Amino acid sequence: MATLSSRLRGTLEELRSAGTYKQLRYLTAPMAPVTHIDGLGEILVFCSNNYLGLANHTEVVEAGIAGLKKYGAGTASVRFICGTFDCHRDLEERIATFLGTEAALTYVSCWNANEGLIANLVQEGDAIVSDELNHASIIDATRLARQATRKVYAHSDIDALRTVLREVDQSPVKIVVTDGVFSMEGDVARLPELTSVCSEHGATLVVDDSHGTGVLGQHGRGVHEHFHLPATGPGGVDIFTGTLGKALGGAAGGYVAGPREVIDYLIQRSRPQLFSNALPPTVACSAAKALEVLQREPERVTRLHENVAKMRSGLQNLGYDVLDSPTAILPIIVGETAEAIRLSNELLKKGIFVIGFGFPVVPEGTARLRIQMSAAHTDEHIEQALRAFKELRSLKK
Repeated sequence: MATLSSRLRGTLEELRSAGTYKQLRYLTAPMAPVTHIDGLGEILVFCSNNYLGLANHTEVVEAGIAGLKKYGAGTASVRFICGTFDCHRDLEERIATFLGTEAALTYVSCWNANEGLIANLVQEGDAIVSDELNHASIIDATRLARQATRKVYAHSDIDALRTVLREVDQSPVKIVVTDGVFSMEGDVARLPELTSVCSEHGATLVVDDSHGTGVLGQHGRGVHEHFHLPATGPGGVDIFTGTLGKALGGAAGGYVAGPREVIDYLIQRSRPQLFSNALPPTVACSAAKALEVLQREPERVTRLHENVAKMRSGLQNLGYDVLDSPTAILPIIVGETAEAIRLSNELLKKGIFVIGFGFPVVPEGTARLRIQMSAAHTDEHIEQALRAFKELRSLKK
């Protein structure tokens, strides 16, 4: 242990010296457009995935409390041993109906959902083809599928995807997996072309739409609605994964949604499903209520799109180069990791919570401030943030 401790201390000191050491901020109030950080006071949040403002919505909170009172903390075991609460079934049916798939299955996180799905879809001789900028959970899930041929194609490069698919043309099963929205860039997968190429090569298309669900499309159904594509069937997505921890309540949990035989197979063989407890009932109930609110109030999605446009326009008027995107993610490239962290800290001093991301989350030299918008932001919140960004211009090195 002494050698390990010495190594860890050395690495941590290097991070501090380089200005890239990350600090946890402790909130003493619920996640909302305005919250309270221990030692800093009241701040405006522009770094949360609380895209629809449902994390502290009264009905969502009350549904979670009711679930806790009705079911207790949980079954204290995995689903196939002790049974599944009916609140899990209700949530899964609601997810499938919302997305337009035959069935859905929840996991304790989307990370677990990706790992539980991807490694179990393939056998010896099959192939997995992944976008190079996919989320870390997809990367790790692909690494677990050691029995398959694994390939990576250049980000959103459809010609590169075709080339790779030709290389694995003899594989009985070919899985193409992509994020629907790439969280660090804010760009959207080229879904119409992806569905076409997958159809040409007999490949199954898996889309992790964690940052698209609740955000894209008129009703917030995600990237497929954004492109006016069917959820499933010809021209659609074969299998979705996603999270309940962003737009849909913000607590925790993930899911796989798709054909019924896929879901049934995962119940039989998916290790994260077989060996992990179900979602806490309070999370299942609050997420189901969040979906209900979203479907009842599609104007939340409209308001989110309006807020994104206001913030983007305001930042561009201040001279910031914001990566173009229809999503709720507005990245500003600043270069070095230490500079991104420094600017993030300066914004926090001004009461604006925006995170600076650098290596290894993004490639060296492409560190950025990532602004994330919510339907719950008011015009006043946006104006206050823009004033802080105007002051930040004079502090940039």
